[in-house]
Parts: sequence; C-alpha cells; structure tokens
Amino acid sequence: MNTETHVSNRWSNKYAYILAATGAAVGLGNLWKFPYIMGENGGGAFVLVYLLCILFIGIPVMMAEVAIGKRGRSTPANAASMVATESGKSSHWSIIGSMGVLAGFLILSFYVVIAGWAVAYVFYAGTGEFSAAAADPATNAEAIGALFGNLVSSVPNLLIYTTIIVASVVYVLSKGVKDGLETAVTYLMPAMFVLLVGIMIYSAIVGDFAAAFAFMFNIDFSRLTIEGVLVALGHAFFTLSLASGIMMVYGAYLPKGVSIAKTSIMIAIADTLVALIAGLAIYPIVFAHGLEPSAGPGLLFQALPIAFGSMPMGDVVGTLFFVMVVFAAFTSAIALLESAAAYLVERQGLTRGKASLVAGVGIWLLSLLTIFSLSGEEWTLLPFMGDGKTIFDGLDYLTANILLPLGGLLISVFVGWFMKDELVKEEFNVSEGQFKLIMVLLRYVAPIAIIFVFINAIGLF
Repeated sequence: MNTETHVSNRWSNKYAYILAATGAAVGLGNLWKFPYIMGENGGGAFVLVYLLCILFIGIPVMMAEVAIGKRGRSTPANAASMVATESGKSSHWSIIGSMGVLAGFLILSFYVVIAGWAVAYVFYAGTGEFSAAAADPATNAEAIGALFGNLVSSVPNLLIYTTIIVASVVYVLSKGVKDGLETAVTYLMPAMFVLLVGIMIYSAIVGDFAAAFAFMFNIDFSRLTIEGVLVALGHAFFTLSLASGIMMVYGAYLPKGVSIAKTSIMIAIADTLVALIAGLAIYPIVFAHGLEPSAGPGLLFQALPIAFGSMPMGDVVGTLFFVMVVFAAFTSAIALLESAAAYLVERQGLTRGKASLVAGVGIWLLSLLTIFSLSGEEWTLLPFMGDGKTIFDGLDYLTANILLPLGGLLISVFVGWFMKDELVKEEFNVSEGQFKLIMVLLRYVAPIAIIFVFINAIGLF
C-alpha cells in the first residue's frame, strides 16, 4: 500500500482547504436550483428553514465526514476502516467510504457532460450566436432552442466538449494536491466570485432587481409546506457535497491543528452566499425579460441566452456568465475525481499522473452512457423507470435518491454511535458543551432528518 505518497499530500493552510471544499460544494445547482426552490417555497421563510438545516444537519454531517478522513489520513474506504478498527469496531464500516467514492464517480459521469454544455455556450456566446438569434425577435426562442437541441442530440459535439472537461480535470489532478488542486481553486474560486458579483451588479442595472429580490426573500410562511421543509433539508445536505467521498479525501489532506468545526461553518457560509448572489445575478434578468423562473437547467441553457441576445453587451456578459458556470462546474469535477485518483495512488501504487489518467479514462467511458442517453439512443431506455427514462435518469436517481442519503445516514450513525467519543472529541476540538450538542445532532437529529429526506425522495410520502 503506497500510503506515504498519499499521506505526504497536504493543503498548504486552512484557507486553501476552505477554497477547495467550497469549490467542491459550489456547482451548477447553486446557479439555478437554490434560488428557484427558495422562491417557490416561501422565499425568506424557506431561507430561514434552509439555514437551520445547514446549521443543525449539514454542518455536523460535514464535520463527521471530514473527521473520518482527517483521522484516517487515507482514501475514504481505507480511512473509514482504519477509524472503525481504532474504535474497536468492524472494518466493514469501510462501506461508508466505498459508497461515497462510487456515488461521486457516478455523479461525475453525467456532471462532466453537463459541464461540457457550459464550455460549448462560452463559444456560442463569444461568437455572437445569442445576438444573431435575437436579430429576429419572432424566431429568437426557436433559434436558441435549436442551438441547445443540436448540442445535446449530437454525439460528436457532446464528445468534444465532455473530453475538454475530462482532459482538463485529469491535467489538474496529475499535478498533485498543492500544484494541481490547490493552485486551480486558488485562482478559479476568486475569479468565479468576481464574475458572479460583476454579473449581479450588471443585472441590477439592466434587469428587474426589485422583482428578483421579492421573489427570493419575501417571507411568506403560508407558502412553506411540509414538502418545502423536506426540500430545504435535502438541498442543505446535498449542496455541501456530503457523502460523495469529497469531504473525506479533502479531510485527509487537512493540516494538523486546523479546526474542523470552524472551517465547516466557513464552507457552509461561503456556499450559501454564492447561491444567494447567483440568484440575484440571474433572476433580475429572468423577470426583466418575462422568462419562467422555474425552468431548471433550461433556465441556464435556453432561457438566459434568449435574454443575453437582446441585452446591451449581451454577448460579452453571456460569455463571462458561462465562463463563470464552467469555473463552478470544474471545481466540483476535480473534487469528484480526486477520491478515485487518490485510491489508485494509495491502493494500486500508481503514480499521480497515471492514476489521474486511468480515473479520467474511466469517467470518460462512463460518460458515454449519458451522452448516448441524451442523443436518444434506444438502447439507453429503461422502461421499468417509466416512459422515456434513460440510463442518465437512472444514474441521477440512484445517486441523488439512494446512495447520497444512505451514505449520509451511515456517516452520522458511525461517528455518532460507533466511533470512540475520545477520538471524535480529539478531531472536533470543541468545548465540552459544543461536543455534546454536536453528538446529539449526529445521533438523533441528522439520522431522523435524512431518513425523512430519503423517504420523500423515493416517493413514499
């Protein structure tokens, strides 16, 4: 086992870790899903519930996952096994890490394809496709729709843009933790934030900022249903990239003496802040142009380009916007592939470069399932899931509704009930009162909440 190669990797400091973990958490979902579900579920009332969920469920589970990685100083499955053994428990608890790595790998297989869409749209905006489509208002929507349709139905196009993402991720990971991961997030995260704030200011000037602000922050508890509370619970859990192997492997690189509690809180705050700013950047444009705010992924790739085409400096702003989307997607992609690459280094003895390449080729091959699903190949249909459902839909359902909730449940149960209290206390490094509160949250509150999210996700409610 080549542990020395792996263990020698460390973040330079806690801020590098915070940037990397925030980059992993901030992704495509922050740019469209959070603002939309917030507006549809009571605005400010939803934000309040969401923040409580982050505080009492998301942060404790993140701390638990990071603690396993930091204690084990190894890849997720091995770290969980080592911590379980140190606590006098079965090494079969390695399933926590294995499930996380599997979930992350499967998620990345379709995430790189969607990230490839954003790369394509950088070229579309930069070459004036949006403004060209807007030249005839009567056919603007159809032209943008055709642009998107031609992209997702074309296997060659999807292969090109997906390959660009995968190759870039492999290159960064091949450089190692400090020269690759850390350097990438040190530049990409601040750049993404600056672009996001700039677009928000632009949107406030040319868009309907008042309508966007009211949509997102108007407190209306009458619109906050039980379903909305479960949505807040689910999103609080998933937005922090929990149970996907990321926080365990990033925790393994955490320098000694860094507070898991403080850094977890800072990551949660940064992730939420980005989501809120994203809403204030996107929705003024949405409302100013009469677009549908609940359009989901179509909002980014179909609705917004229509608006960009008819706005002042629309091509420039559109290009910068999709560069920002690429940065957000890319930082998540490198985080998702890191645990697989680290496993190949530690357990298979590969060099960092070879491990990154093997992991990248694996994810590229798996991405073909999504590419052919999107292009409408009949062999990708899964009739047992319903009419028109494909392997892509199956992968999305399996990861979001089964693997991630179960992984989060096992993490909270393991650290709350099976990991020795003195080991948990040593890793958390908090006061006695804070430790007791966190353990109550991990033992009772988080598992019950995750079970409710899981039951709701698989449609039993």
